[in-house]
Amino acid sequence: MADKCLIVGDIGGTNARFALANQAHPGFHDLIELKCADYETSEEAIRYVLGQFGATTADAMCLAAAGPVVDGSINMTNNHWSISSEHIASEFDVDAVRLLNDFEAIAYSLPFLAAEDRSVIGVTQGVGLSGRDFNVAVLGPGTGLGVAGLIGRDKRLIPITGEGGHVAFAPESELQIDILRALRKRFRRVSAERLVAGSGLENIYSALIDVRGEQAESLSASEVFAAAADSSSLAADAVAVFFEIMGQVAGDLALTMGAWDGVYIGGGIAKRYPDTLTESRFRAAFDGKGRHSHILERVPTYLITHDQPGLLGASYLAQELGATLS
Repeated sequence: MADKCLIVGDIGGTNARFALANQAHPGFHDLIELKCADYETSEEAIRYVLGQFGATTADAMCLAAAGPVVDGSINMTNNHWSISSEHIASEFDVDAVRLLNDFEAIAYSLPFLAAEDRSVIGVTQGVGLSGRDFNVAVLGPGTGLGVAGLIGRDKRLIPITGEGGHVAFAPESELQIDILRALRKRFRRVSAERLVAGSGLENIYSALIDVRGEQAESLSASEVFAAAADSSSLAADAVAVFFEIMGQVAGDLALTMGAWDGVYIGGGIAKRYPDTLTESRFRAAFDGKGRHSHILERVPTYLITHDQPGLLGASYLAQELGATLS
């Protein structure tokens, strides 16, 4: 059987990553990374990628992007691209095109992460997902807050997708109540994403300035992390609150999805600051669910350290698509 050309993509607000998917097992090779701003349309970027692969078309494409899939299309939240499976199939004469949300793709990757592709947060050690039924969830703060789940049943993978980052923020301390009050002055509704994202850390920092009546300039997320090196600073307090609330949201996600086999943390922020995450109150906040704390204490939490989990998950679907083609 001739090799098939299976292209996978993981498209964010700033960068788009493409690769060739393996046919025999989930995985990919020949990674190409582009700046979205350099290409007027997704089709223009795909045409360039095909040229780099020495091809004019593909047998199948599986593309993940940061936005909901509506009627076979994704209107990107943070860049100018609109991606349509119908347009791509027609433009490039592709037999099969699959679009999915970026965190749906990350969810698909979870059973295929090797031991070195994840690190345990806390003391609870889980077991591998391969060869058994499971319920897991993933969330990740970045530009926004991505959320998804994955169910494994009878060797089938069933994703759970939605906009879980936009559930309402539920404060669990007096300080968090004060932060919520401060943010309500700026936002009609305060969602989890207003606190657990890059912009969320900035919101927490600004809210603490307001709560404490201090005089300080607003900082970007990266500047807050840098300033947090001074453990007595307002920035350090903001980072501590950020990871604590992330743990609360992750615990709520585990309860909502019944993700007893693990909750995974993706996105760039946590990966850049793994030690801060590990030393924070993330895990204590995750466990602190009152009458259900004894359940959460048994649920493992992991930081995803794989460089491209979205492409890994998309490669699984591309392999499935390729197998259906004659």
